Amino acid sequence: MNDKLEQIERLRERAKVTYDEAKHAYEAAGGDLLEALILLEKQGKVKPPEGNGFYSSEQPTVEQHEEKKQSKGGNSDSSLKRFWQFLVGLFHRCNNTTVEMIQNDETKVKIPLTLVILFTLFLPWVVIVLLVLGLFFNFKYRIYENPKDEN
Repeated sequence: MNDKLEQIERLRERAKVTYDEAKHAYEAAGGDLLEALILLEKQGKVKPPEGNGFYSSEQPTVEQHEEKKQSKGGNSDSSLKRFWQFLVGLFHRCNNTTVEMIQNDETKVKIPLTLVILFTLFLPWVVIVLLVLGLFFNFKYRIYENPKDEN
């Protein structure tokens, strides 16, 4: 019985209706809080959630609240800008990373990681053949980030 009173009180607080209205809706919904809330909404006693949303029994976290706030402002431009900045940063980092092929402690080939990725995407069979040949000719591979110029 105590659980029923707590649920009615919770419905009353969530829907901002009187205790009697909450109790009537709770009983009409067979003890289901969500159904009771929907019933109150259909009766016009509760405003529907914003943005064609839905009801949830969970309280939103601070992060979810911030995400919702940001998404309302139409920040698709800023999301696109952040994605573009990420891609540009990734491209610069790949260009600043070198792949070396070493044989008998002597560097034979040095190429930027960007080219290795492009070759792997567009010429995968060539890359596989070169890797297998490298195994037979005792090549070692080293990937490292070039030191940044300090100007």
